[in-house]
Amino acid sequence: MNILILSAGTRDKVVQFFKKELKGEGRVIATDCSNLAPAVYEADKFYLVPRITAPGYMDEILDICKKEGVDAVFSLIDPELSMVAEYSERFKEIGVTPVISDKELVDICFNKYEMAKTFLKHGLTTAKCYLSIEEFMSAKKNGEIDYPVFVKPVCGSASLHINKVSSDKELEGLFAMYDDLMIQEYMDGQEYGADVYIDMLSGKCTSIFIKKKIKMRAGETDKSVSVHIPELFEQISSFVEEVGFRGIIDIDIFEVNGKYYFSEINPRFGGGYPHAYACGVNVPAQIINNLKGNKNPVTVGEYGDGIVMMKYNETMIKDMSDIKLIP
Repeated sequence: MNILILSAGTRDKVVQFFKKELKGEGRVIATDCSNLAPAVYEADKFYLVPRITAPGYMDEILDICKKEGVDAVFSLIDPELSMVAEYSERFKEIGVTPVISDKELVDICFNKYEMAKTFLKHGLTTAKCYLSIEEFMSAKKNGEIDYPVFVKPVCGSASLHINKVSSDKELEGLFAMYDDLMIQEYMDGQEYGADVYIDMLSGKCTSIFIKKKIKMRAGETDKSVSVHIPELFEQISSFVEEVGFRGIIDIDIFEVNGKYYFSEINPRFGGGYPHAYACGVNVPAQIINNLKGNKNPVTVGEYGDGIVMMKYNETMIKDMSDIKLIP
């Protein structure tokens, strides 16, 4: 069984986990547009590919799948997820399973306004959102919301271009500078992350790992501690099954005054997933089990409390004196 990990970048742990869980019964192949992406050197084989925006990029990925006898493919970066989902049928035609939800769902995940509407539609609490200054001002006048607020791109990832705004002047300035912005209720509370797996065969939510975020860096969890929140286990399981997610997803949640607000969903391995794996929430094994045609048992919440993740820097040194460096 061969697994293709696209845009592996610095996510060496994910590559290592799949190699370990394959137990020598298959290979992990990795791609990246840079030969300075350390994770690719953890794989059994590495392909240097063009940037995802290059013409014919996905055709090149399909060719790699055919050449290497790939059984499953997934990406680790947001901009590529919709592309993989869009080519889902093309992958299946050559016997490759894309580990991704349907394209419609993936696209909703990257439209923060549509994601908020989806949360509300399925009975989950989320932050108030507005697409225009006029709509926000009307709600403010009615006492529904007040400063501070977040102003962010409707579509975006990695916490880029998010601004905390405290006045009309700041708000109007940002809307004058940028297009496609939205205004969101400011969440001043404790943030949690949930690593969730939805069985690709049964559609059942088979595992949830909840971590309390202690420190963030560049939009990713830097330090966290494992916790059990039964209310969230129930809400997440019902939601992801109703909506129809498949595979691995990462959910951001805020707790404000004892109430949980669902914020965002990333339909991929989250940057903090190694915490879940270390606690025994083994998503690579579940993926491999699905690829073998087996459904996974429900093991939601089967991990210990109080287990802390602390990220730290690692360094890879490699002699590339005879190779052209592609950053």
